[in-house]
Order: sequence, then structure tokens, then C-alpha cells
Amino acid sequence: MEKVPMTTAGFETLKEELRWRQQQERPRIIEAISEARAHGDLSENAEYHAAKEAQSYNEGRINELEDYIARAEVIDVSRLSGNQIKFGATVKLLNEDTEEKKVYQIVGDQEADVKIGKISISSPIARALIGKEEGDVIEVNAPGGAHNYEIIKIQYI
Repeated sequence: MEKVPMTTAGFETLKEELRWRQQQERPRIIEAISEARAHGDLSENAEYHAAKEAQSYNEGRINELEDYIARAEVIDVSRLSGNQIKFGATVKLLNEDTEEKKVYQIVGDQEADVKIGKISISSPIARALIGKEEGDVIEVNAPGGAHNYEIIKIQYI
């Protein structure tokens, strides 16, 4: 069973989603199925089919969450330090082409959300950053072409 790296915050988020799906969403869907059944003929009952589809999705997501939680290798980023970039690092970058500064934290696949500055450990930019230090320049091939970034700051927060 392959371990899945994730931050403490990411682990807690997955556990909370699992709790919600099991304790709130599952009973709500069961109630919706029960109500739809009461409407009679199931073969042409759109509410019933929609509720069953929601149940299928929810149960699949529960299984997925249980798997991720069981395989989680939780890493407390606040206990990390060093000059090299590794999982959990928050990195400030300067795009050498546009002079735009960006801040990213390298996190597990399940907690990645680039809109809030969290990039997956398996993303091209994170892979290029791993092992680098402040002052290094990396080249990242993106859909819009290659970009060069200078590493301005590394933090473990």
C-alpha cells in the first residue's frame, strides 16, 4: 500500500469531509430515496434515479476518502526546516519573464488548489522546485511555454 504524503491541515480536511459524507450527506440521500420511492413507479421516477445517482457518488467518495486517510503519511510542516525545498515548503517565486511574484506551498495531491497557492507535489513546478535553494532559477514547461522562476524565499509554516 503506497503512502500518500499530506499536510496535517490536508489530513484534517479529508477527515472532516468523510465525517460530513457519512453523518450528514448519507442520511440525507437515504431520506431522498425513501421519499422518491413513496411516489410510486420507480422506472419513470426521476427523483428516485437522481437520489440513487447521488448515493452512488457519495459512497464512491467515502471509499476514496477512507483509502486516502488509511494511506496518509501526515507531515507536520511546522516541524520542518532547512535551506532546500521539500514537501510542505512555502516558496516565493519571481517569474523572470513577467517580474510577477507568486507564493506556493507544496502539498499532497488531494489538497492541491492552485487558486489558493497550494500546488501538488506531483505537479511540474513542484517537481522542478524539490531540492532547490533560495537564489536558484528553475525552468518550468507550462502549456503557455517555458517559464523561468527565481526562488526568492523558502519557509516551512
